Amino acid sequence: MDRRRFLARMASAGVALHMGRSWCGVAEPSQKPNILLVIADDTTWSDVARYGGENVATPTIDHLAAEGMRFRRAYVSMAMCVPCRHELYTGLYPMGSGACWNHSTSREGTESICHHLGGLGYRVGLAGKCHAEPQSVFPFERIAGFESNCVHKDTVSAADVAGITEFMTRSGEAPFCLAVGLVDSHIPWTTGAPEHIEEKGFTLPPTLPDLPAVRKDYVKYLAEVAELDRNVGRVLRALDDAGKRGNTIVVFSSEQGAQFPGAKWTAWEDGLRTALLVRWPGQVKAGSETDALVQYADVLPTLLEAAGGRADLDGTSFLGVLLGGEARHRDYAYAMHNNAASGPPYPVRSVADGRFRYIRNLLPAEEYTQRHMEETMHLNGHPYWQAWKEAAQEEGPARELYLRFRQRPAEEFYDTERDPHCLDNLAGRAEYASVKASLARALEAWMAAEGDPGAALDTPEAYYPRSVKRMREDMRAAQKAAETAKK
Repeated sequence: MDRRRFLARMASAGVALHMGRSWCGVAEPSQKPNILLVIADDTTWSDVARYGGENVATPTIDHLAAEGMRFRRAYVSMAMCVPCRHELYTGLYPMGSGACWNHSTSREGTESICHHLGGLGYRVGLAGKCHAEPQSVFPFERIAGFESNCVHKDTVSAADVAGITEFMTRSGEAPFCLAVGLVDSHIPWTTGAPEHIEEKGFTLPPTLPDLPAVRKDYVKYLAEVAELDRNVGRVLRALDDAGKRGNTIVVFSSEQGAQFPGAKWTAWEDGLRTALLVRWPGQVKAGSETDALVQYADVLPTLLEAAGGRADLDGTSFLGVLLGGEARHRDYAYAMHNNAASGPPYPVRSVADGRFRYIRNLLPAEEYTQRHMEETMHLNGHPYWQAWKEAAQEEGPARELYLRFRQRPAEEFYDTERDPHCLDNLAGRAEYASVKASLARALEAWMAAEGDPGAALDTPEAYYPRSVKRMREDMRAAQKAAETAKK
């Protein structure tokens, strides 16, 4: 058994000691809980009002937070749609599932939430956006009623709850697990009511230049954040109307950051951090909050333990945090970025401990280019990036922020409590040398345990044959040979 699996199993064993016990006086559930996952699409965590967002109201999501637990330090391992959803549904890091790039697939034979919960007697369904392939790995029962295409151009997103209501109320004893993948607030930002938002009446994040074209597109994005909140409300009302609220674990995630430079496609906080809320009536204390460090790979193990099961996964259960008995979960949250299929190679690796984030750009001499920014944004009616590039020809904030996105040093280090947008790189500061070195070692250990070859992963040769399994095996064989040689 490799080091990663050993550590995961040890962590699972530690959690298992708590099974059958209650925390904080809450009652043990009398039956397996239903599970409802509600997932946003490209919504930056800090745009949710309960997480400090001031530009649009999100009353439904805020109310959900008041009824359950708010995670202040939750992360995805890749700030791209496909890899982070594969992580959520498999409980595996990208190297574990094989989904190490956007628009990639998990390896055949990988087991997902469908298999793990299905084996415990659950009906597992999905409505809306899936973005998880192949079908053999993610054999969800597909449920109609929600928009499945994240690049739809309708002015109103589909949200017919009849299908999910039928799924939740289907006769029989089997509990359900239902994922609802909403498409708000992914581009093309066509839904919502941008006319109700004053273009000069909101605050841009400090990662974006204050240009008219940027404001015009950001208004459209904010309108979809508001639409997201309304669609979350439709889903939760359907759950209530089905009479299933009392014994259903509701998990909401804002997913990764928005499709603006500095968020999606990066290893900065605005890309990787997610707004994560969990409600479980009678089990999770209403209005509770936690600084426990968790990431997407931990969600499935948590749900499995709540359902009475367990699996050998990369993530580990944070059920003890949910039920109020534990304040900590993991020491580090790990992340990677591979640019293959989205542009020229630009591999990035990162680790965070809840306060500090360390980033290693593996090809710092290259300039970062993202083809969606360069090719499709302007063609789809979002001219802000072209306007930004033109403004960056002259000295000023637009140029500084442009270069921050395009040209990055070999190492970055941020105090994310003081600097949540990762604007002040502390990598060269002597007073942080010790903690930076500690995080660097943790990152290297994770890469070694994962069989991650680094820059070699971010190449067409690695991406197109999907040869991650062979690459991991070769990497581990080389590591074992090196360890043997040292002895």
